[in-house]
Amino acid sequence: MSAPQITAVIGGGIVGICTAIALAERGTPVRLIDRDAPGQGASMGNAGVISPFSVVPQSLPGLWRDIPRWVLDPSGPVHLRPRHIPRFLPWALRFLRAGQRDRVHATAAAMHALNHDNVTLYRQLLEGTGHEDLVQDSFYVMASRSAAPARLDSFTNQLRRKYGAELEAVDAAALRGLEPALSPAFKSALLIKGQARALSPGRICVVLADKLRGLGGEVVCAKVTGLLRTDEDWQINTDTGPIRATNVVLAAGAWSARLLAPLGIDVPLEAERGYHLAFPDAPVTLNNSVMDADMKLVASSMEGALRAAGTAEFGGLETEASPARAEALAKVARQLCPDLAEARYETWSGLRPSFPDSLPAIGPIKGQPGLIAAFGHSHWGFMMGPKTGRLAASLAMGEQPNIDLSPYDPTRFQHAT
Repeated sequence: MSAPQITAVIGGGIVGICTAIALAERGTPVRLIDRDAPGQGASMGNAGVISPFSVVPQSLPGLWRDIPRWVLDPSGPVHLRPRHIPRFLPWALRFLRAGQRDRVHATAAAMHALNHDNVTLYRQLLEGTGHEDLVQDSFYVMASRSAAPARLDSFTNQLRRKYGAELEAVDAAALRGLEPALSPAFKSALLIKGQARALSPGRICVVLADKLRGLGGEVVCAKVTGLLRTDEDWQINTDTGPIRATNVVLAAGAWSARLLAPLGIDVPLEAERGYHLAFPDAPVTLNNSVMDADMKLVASSMEGALRAAGTAEFGGLETEASPARAEALAKVARQLCPDLAEARYETWSGLRPSFPDSLPAIGPIKGQPGLIAAFGHSHWGFMMGPKTGRLAASLAMGEQPNIDLSPYDPTRFQHAT
């Protein structure tokens, strides 16, 4: 009698959890493996935005003009650790090439395919758990210090409208009516409607991990140290012993490249450190997801705290968090909401896995039978998690999803120009 075919999902973030649930719901034995409790890494530390219209990639035409200013500003949204510059430059050149107009349009289409139904999918995942209220309807308020109305015909807003976003430009009075806690320095805003926000990304992950267990899925606490393809299956080496699996879905975020390297697979994945501050005694409440459009900070009132998230810090996997970056983020958060001036805050930081083209790797890895990529979601992992999970589960079950996976090909950079 042959052994049951087990799929192992490496990585207990939102992508891994959603993949494991999609497999368990269809009766496939599944093990979710992570060194930490499920969903307590980058998946819990994000700003909680769930946007079907998140179709604007990081690299855009003309962005290169802003990068020196951002990097040189101590409170700016981008920080580059000097020792990391030699390793970072090849990634940065690919990033800038990805901002060419024709490539941006193709990237936007691929982002839309992963995001367009994310609110619906989250509500389906939470249905019956008793925690459906963890996802709330919301606008995305992009607040600006300029009194000039947001241009609805700008390149980025044209992209959003192409994929169905309802946009509205509002003045200072209307902005104050929506978000009275914002500084009067903000004179206008762009509203993106038809969105949602998570009141606790971390608790959503915990709830969904419990759902997985209820479906018969196994959650294994172990640090994965290596992958070995045998004649019959995969051997996953961990600090608690080897685990065998017929198929492996690699959803280990920023650590995925390290697990692939011994297999001879090189991918340009950057570990991009992000930070958030939680103000547990915040004297103000935000009613929506709010972005400081100039400083790229996103804030939202969540369970137990007002959270302010932002910063892209490039320094590699091993670099420790920087107190100076947290202090810079606090300064920007207090400029957004002046009533936070005396409020204490708690700091968190984690690593986003980022490819130069703003798209994840999703799909079978060539030459490695049964190994499926599901990592590299950059700033959009929480949004893209439910759809990616369904796609990865289908692939693990030997099915061909009904969307074009070529934009997410794990080997796409080997033949990129």
